[in-house]
Amino acid sequence: MSERMIHGLVSALVLVGLAATPGAGSDLLAPERLERVNVVAEAVEHRGKTAVRLVEAPGATGDAETLAIVPGARLRDGTVEVEIAGAPRAGTEGGGARGFVGLAFRLQKDPLRYECFYLRPTNGRAEDQLRRNHTTQYISHPDHPWHRLRKESPGVYESYVDLVPGEWARVKIVVSGTEARLYVHGAEQASLIVKDLKLGASEGAVALWIGPGTEAHFAGLRIDPR
Repeated sequence: MSERMIHGLVSALVLVGLAATPGAGSDLLAPERLERVNVVAEAVEHRGKTAVRLVEAPGATGDAETLAIVPGARLRDGTVEVEIAGAPRAGTEGGGARGFVGLAFRLQKDPLRYECFYLRPTNGRAEDQLRRNHTTQYISHPDHPWHRLRKESPGVYESYVDLVPGEWARVKIVVSGTEARLYVHGAEQASLIVKDLKLGASEGAVALWIGPGTEAHFAGLRIDPR
């Protein structure tokens, strides 16, 4: 068998492998399949893309977990990519509303524990530089919320990236062992690097994540474990 034929066979096997992974199914974001936790999910069109829209469920308190677990998707090491758009929900503008939107990974259900990268879109072009510096955020539920990390390690678990509320941003998370990197807008360099994931080198589910007072949209989810 020639080298070219071997290369072609390997490429075909790789493509077959990808087709069998959770990342290949376009119905990953079908609202009826998502395991919703204190959120309402619906299929919509948003800025030219077919998407799932997430908002808090009626009656959800400000400190309630608000996420939607992707069915059948598990990640230890690998890459998660998605397009996300977040903005303050109508009636919540001003104050602390930021349009919090992101992805949780290595999620454990009993009890609920996860790692998460999220964005604060209204901070992206704020006139206050300190707010800009808080545009991206890493958290680890339940023991390391944003305010604890900011108090104990100022500036280590958040950073700046240019964002506009409600507009699409491509997000990629690369996870390996106890390290994770967040890439935004297809950039070659990471916007945020975390080298001490608080749950260690664990494995778990992937979920769409939103914060209080948010209207979020998600499209084009792809999960490539390795």
